[in-house]
Amino acid sequence: MNQQLARGVAPDAIEVRPTDRVFVLTGAGISAESGLKTFRDGNGLWAGYRVETVATPEGWEANPELVWQFYSERRKEAQASQPNAAHHALAELEEKIGDRLFLCTQNVDDLHERAGSQNMVHMHGELFQSRCEAECGAPVIADHNCYESLGEIPRCACGARLRPHIVWFGEIPLEMARIQQEIDRCSILLVVGTSGAVYPAASFVHWANMRSGDPVRTYYVGPEEPMNAKAFTQILLGKAGEKMPGLFRVL
Repeated sequence: MNQQLARGVAPDAIEVRPTDRVFVLTGAGISAESGLKTFRDGNGLWAGYRVETVATPEGWEANPELVWQFYSERRKEAQASQPNAAHHALAELEEKIGDRLFLCTQNVDDLHERAGSQNMVHMHGELFQSRCEAECGAPVIADHNCYESLGEIPRCACGARLRPHIVWFGEIPLEMARIQQEIDRCSILLVVGTSGAVYPAASFVHWANMRSGDPVRTYYVGPEEPMNAKAFTQILLGKAGEKMPGLFRVL
């Protein structure tokens, strides 16, 4: 379905009707406004490390102590950060329309939860969770510890090491069946602070546009146009923390 792209002309508000279902995808940009480092900069680095070293199964196999310490440092940073106005705006919208809002985030921090969001998934995993590297069947565990020593990788009851519950490059994102289901039944799709370069998330707006039935209203909020900008009904340029408060008018 072809849609007309409107740049730089923001609506007074995005109207959310009683029959609307809202799908929201958030990316690194919304967390960056809370002071967290984005996953990957122009040099292919994350917090000074090559992503191949700290965000791949091969990196874990080569140096698990380094990888564990890296995520321990990320936990410290996330614990010290606070949700911003964009996180709170989404939580407030969920409070108004309940489970008609579904939030999918590419971020691994817990800023959405701390702002009050509940009906959501982390498609790339969660920083404050760990799981058995041997996939023995033990459940994922909540893990807010920040280990100082390189040698302090905790163990599962089966004896294998625990690894960060993070979807690394080369691994399949989580909850894809549910994400597809929510896209299939949404009438509004909002993407906030993501480049449109990382798949499959970059395809979500295309999936919505190709869906049969009534057209989906699609919006992007961020400081720069994403790579998939032409797929959106409207592009709202600016920081999410400035654009999101007051953006929704619930009818």
